[in-house]
Amino acid sequence: MSLIVQKYGGTSVGTVERIQAVAEKVAKSHRLGYQLVVAVSAMSGETNRLIGMAKEIDAEPCLREMDVLVSTGEQVTIALLCMALKNQGIEARSYTGGQVRILTDNAHGKARIREIDGHRIEADLSAGRVVVVAGFQGSDEDGNITTLGRGGSDTTAVALAAALKADECQIYTDVDGVYTTDPRVVSRAQRLDKITFDEMLEMASQGSKILQIRSVEFAGKYNVPLRVMSSFEEGPGTLISLEDDDQMERAVVSGIAFNRDEAKLTIRGIPDQPGVAYKVLGAISAANIEIDVIVQNVAKDNSATITFTVHRNDLNQAEKLLNQIAKDLGAQEVDADDRIAKVSIVGVGMRSHAGVAATMFEALAEEGINIQLITTSEIKITVVIEERYLELAVRALHSGFDLDAPDAEQA
Repeated sequence: MSLIVQKYGGTSVGTVERIQAVAEKVAKSHRLGYQLVVAVSAMSGETNRLIGMAKEIDAEPCLREMDVLVSTGEQVTIALLCMALKNQGIEARSYTGGQVRILTDNAHGKARIREIDGHRIEADLSAGRVVVVAGFQGSDEDGNITTLGRGGSDTTAVALAAALKADECQIYTDVDGVYTTDPRVVSRAQRLDKITFDEMLEMASQGSKILQIRSVEFAGKYNVPLRVMSSFEEGPGTLISLEDDDQMERAVVSGIAFNRDEAKLTIRGIPDQPGVAYKVLGAISAANIEIDVIVQNVAKDNSATITFTVHRNDLNQAEKLLNQIAKDLGAQEVDADDRIAKVSIVGVGMRSHAGVAATMFEALAEEGINIQLITTSEIKITVVIEERYLELAVRALHSGFDLDAPDAEQA
């Protein structure tokens, strides 16, 4: 009997009617003979509502108490879903993260899972029950409730699948799979039948919102096959798994990812000497600001220029820090630009094909799009461009790498 872990997000359980629809899906799988563990999020909007109430009382509430508060959202969902399953004639039992014993560290608001005790779940599965687990939460060694941060319910599902050695982890969402790019930008985008962990990780890190990076990393580490599926329509979804041996038929590029939430900072006229990059970037990182693309150039006068990107929300803080660094180093100037975007081509097929970068640059050049920064990995090439050209660039690259669906209408 195959063991499947299913995860339903906030949109999928956003109303009582949708919870009942989820119960029908779960019941159908159960009747087909699958053992099922279901991880769920809070109902859509509920977590924000709880956070809003807390902020009305305290602008900077205690993180421990915030975890106690926001974890109640998933507790509502697990109870309602079990009630709906019982109305379908399916025996079901709900568990909070602490009841399962999802053990985490004590970093409230962004806890990491250390281990999962699967004995209770395994006993219920053996008794023929469906097990419904609250996503996004666990407890530390002292029994304090903890939450896992952004994408926490996905992480819960993948961690449960790994601990229980499930045959597959199915992530149900409001889309029917992973596409070659966002269909709202390119009408000819195609749903991928399968994609590798490495490709999905790059897609997620470069702006694809389908799965959170952390859950993909977890799945890859423990080799948990992931399948992204729609809560609202039937279909096979997209399977995310280890790289297969059949590379001959793989497309060179599997997808185009993009991110509008980036900003660019440049510091010019700093001394070109050992340690200068650390003096600039180390201070930014020490402020807990994530740095993405980095480029350093050296001029003929032996002065250096360092350009890097950060999340747009961090721009003001990063710019203040960089101005102070510039003053300390005697730099010429600091520039900030929040009108940029990042576009990436991703594909394991790039490993064995030459000329991919040239094709990318040619497609952008033909549209008159200037490249500001370039960074690469083994299966990814990323460029930073002006934000106003973002959608044009995505469409040009999608067509340039033959990703357009032949039977779709042209945008």
